[in-house]
Amino acid sequence: MDFINAIILLSNFVIVPSITYGSQLALGAIGVTLIYGVLRFANFAYGDLMAFGTMCVILFTWLFKSLGISLGILPTALLALPLGIILTIGVSLFFDRTVFKYYRNKKSSPVTFIVVSLGIMFVLNAVVRIIIGPNDIVFMDGSRFIISAVDFKETTGLLEGLTIKSTQVITLITTSITCFVLFNFLNKTKTGKSMRAYSNNEDLALLSGIDPNKIILITWIIVSILATIGGTLYGLDKSFKPFTYFNNLLPIFAATIVGGIGNPLGAFYGGFVIAFSEIALTYAYKKFIFYLLPFSSDSTNLIQYISTDYKFAISFAILVVVLIFRPQGIFKGKVI
Repeated sequence: MDFINAIILLSNFVIVPSITYGSQLALGAIGVTLIYGVLRFANFAYGDLMAFGTMCVILFTWLFKSLGISLGILPTALLALPLGIILTIGVSLFFDRTVFKYYRNKKSSPVTFIVVSLGIMFVLNAVVRIIIGPNDIVFMDGSRFIISAVDFKETTGLLEGLTIKSTQVITLITTSITCFVLFNFLNKTKTGKSMRAYSNNEDLALLSGIDPNKIILITWIIVSILATIGGTLYGLDKSFKPFTYFNNLLPIFAATIVGGIGNPLGAFYGGFVIAFSEIALTYAYKKFIFYLLPFSSDSTNLIQYISTDYKFAISFAILVVVLIFRPQGIFKGKVI
């Protein structure tokens, strides 16, 4: 019985949150790796693009709620998500046509694109803060829990209760569907294969008659969809705060590089590697270990590897280790 309590405890505070957070990071990492694979630069504005997309979803959510429109037990944000995606696609294409296209035509270096993306990052961050403010915003409505700790304890008779939030299930289902559709698109459709060809060898792709403008357009559309979905899922599960999305840029880039930059499947797995590492290493295992001990203990030691204050330091450490010992990532990079 103590062993089952230990597993439930670990599931509640490590496994389920890691799967949820990993799903959110995976969507962000796939977006970053698509930009790198097709457009050949690291987009530091991606975190704030996620914030912009989420802000649009929140604004439409408020509009729907003011009109009495909702999805019942499901978050109203799911109804607002398509409209948020459309606006995010619009702002991505705006910056591409007015900024990135100019530097593409000049054949600028990747470093120049990075600097330009930093500028766009500050612009997007300012726009979001001006429109919706810098404070925490909770926009989750509908049913909050699928399984509550109290009900679980009463049903099972265990000491530990398992809590599953509706947002966690929504995150897992939405991420699974999104990634399934995306990977099938990249691997089985003519346009997806053209994107892969353009990523692998731009000159050969152009000689084959592939339209680069079409590839760039579709890439920004896909990236905007991933950014809005990933940002909205993160905001629903926790809360929306513009600066948080900027902070998430480090674990997203870490997931991208761990999985092999330029490899969407690697980025997907990299998101879960980073999520499990951050949460597992910062969790206090005292109660979990005591359940497994054959004797009782009154130790006051938290049995915690790293303080939660150093959560992002774990992403940075993993990033450094991978760059030193396996710079190509877990999977070989640059293969859309």
